[in-house]
Amino acid sequence: MNINHKKPFIIGEIGINHNGSVTLAKEIILLAKTNGFDAVKMQKRDLDVCIPDSYKDKVRETPWGQISYLKYKKKIEFNHNQFKEIIRYCKNIKIELFCSAFDVQSLKFLKKYKFKYNKVPSAMITNLDFLNEVAKLKKKTFISTGMCLMKDIENAVKIFSKHKCPFVLMHCVAEYPCPENKLNLNMITTLIKKFKCEVGYSGHESTVSPTLFAWALGANYIERHITNNRTNWGTDQSASLEKGGMIHITDVLKKSKSYFGDGVKKITDKEKEMLKKFKYW
Repeated sequence: MNINHKKPFIIGEIGINHNGSVTLAKEIILLAKTNGFDAVKMQKRDLDVCIPDSYKDKVRETPWGQISYLKYKKKIEFNHNQFKEIIRYCKNIKIELFCSAFDVQSLKFLKKYKFKYNKVPSAMITNLDFLNEVAKLKKKTFISTGMCLMKDIENAVKIFSKHKCPFVLMHCVAEYPCPENKLNLNMITTLIKKFKCEVGYSGHESTVSPTLFAWALGANYIERHITNNRTNWGTDQSASLEKGGMIHITDVLKKSKSYFGDGVKKITDKEKEMLKKFKYW
């Protein structure tokens, strides 16, 4: 298979790593900007809709003490004013911002901000009504493919193709962190061959190298969770990159297209000089 290696588009997924703090969100966004990421992404939920009733009253330990799961999620969910502040900040430092909605109400909430991209989280890829609503917007959409089967990906592709909405299939295994032996990176080539579309990689491993292999396999869009400190409280922190990991990824990926060349065999000028040292040549 001839892999079309493009300059990678690198997305920093902030997710819920901000723990409800706009200040912390800005710190993480600035890390992404200063370390070469092209965009940052956040999340939006209508908690009364997307949290199962069986989970709402479950008690968990949090930085705010022992509270119900619903109360905890409400403490870390940003409102309109907080979103506006973050949007202004991203515009000021010149980094692209977009969000994934986890329900139709949240999709409507985000519509007014006119983000350049949409994102379908893995949790919503099997919700056909939701997919139709996203595809109708006709914005380039990153579709995560965790927690689903190939038939679900096929359904998503049909819906987005029907609405003529541009999309990128993001190979993903939704474990946080994901063990390296479960990453199944060969799915990247499977998606490219089967759907002949743009393909990316949304990685949740705690390391860096698999992400680089994902790009080498043809994933021209890379999304990684990011944080300023992996010891911060939160379920996604351990699957996130800190500054060192961000630098490693951007340093390698931004230069990586030059590694592959044009595939035409030739003798370099330096090699010609080397050959002069060999008597039998």
